[in-house]
Amino acid sequence: MADGTKENTGNAGNAGGDEAAKPAPGNGRKGGGNHEPETSESLKVFGEVVKSFRKRAGLTQEELAPQVRYSLPTVASVEQGRRFPPHDFVERAEDVLDAFGTLRGASRHLSRKPGLARWFREWAQLEQEAISLSTYECRLIPGLLQTEAYARTLFVNQLPPWNDEQIEAQWAAREERQRLLRERPNTAFSFILEEHLFLRPVGGPEAMRAQIGRVLELAELRNVEIQVMPLGRVHAGLDGPMRLLETPDNRWFSYSEGQESGQFCSVLKVLSTLQMRYARMRSQALSLEDSVSLLKRMRGAA
Repeated sequence: MADGTKENTGNAGNAGGDEAAKPAPGNGRKGGGNHEPETSESLKVFGEVVKSFRKRAGLTQEELAPQVRYSLPTVASVEQGRRFPPHDFVERAEDVLDAFGTLRGASRHLSRKPGLARWFREWAQLEQEAISLSTYECRLIPGLLQTEAYARTLFVNQLPPWNDEQIEAQWAAREERQRLLRERPNTAFSFILEEHLFLRPVGGPEAMRAQIGRVLELAELRNVEIQVMPLGRVHAGLDGPMRLLETPDNRWFSYSEGQESGQFCSVLKVLSTLQMRYARMRSQALSLEDSVSLLKRMRGAA
């Protein structure tokens, strides 16, 4: 489903959206069998430790945020145990709070993220630091672009069914991830989406109209490019969905999902092939302007 919730679970296992596991660099590895949203006692404990050192330093969350160069919502989410702390957050907080190495040491034992499938967690962590993210999707609207109504429709249709707590954890995780688009204005986000994704009325006609509206709204951001692959177009991505990510030190990784697994890859030969395919697809999809025009017409007809 497009996000480790199932997709994400990013399918229904991903529950539509984006959510996997990473092998050692240089390898491709599959993770699977369990995309049930996880609770995270270790993240909650880490958050309490950060809060304790922050109060010891006499700082409020508002005062700490600029010193660690992260937003107030991010600091709050880390302290609440809802967000996996990025590596540079830990390093800066360690220095700012004079934590005696406690935060650095504790971060090595964090292993869970609420609402994210076990096999999607490490990709989600890399997303928080990436300088570019490219996504081709042919199954569902990617989790980063989903409205709450669209996402919840996917969650309630999971099999085996999820309970209310799992659904809430899943949405909280997805909503948190969606902050990336606005909180990282220097990260380039590219999406190539099949036209038929906008023809399936997930949640009903009104919900789909709102979903198209959300995509159009995000397409106005300077760091977000959205292209539609028209119906009937034979293109270079027919083997299935793909995601590519570039880190600040210019390393590349890819991630792809199946019904019950996610595969993280850093093999240069594979990455080169996927980059060529994605580049070709960008030329085969509608232009940015034509994509927006098509979506506006589809929103009016939904």
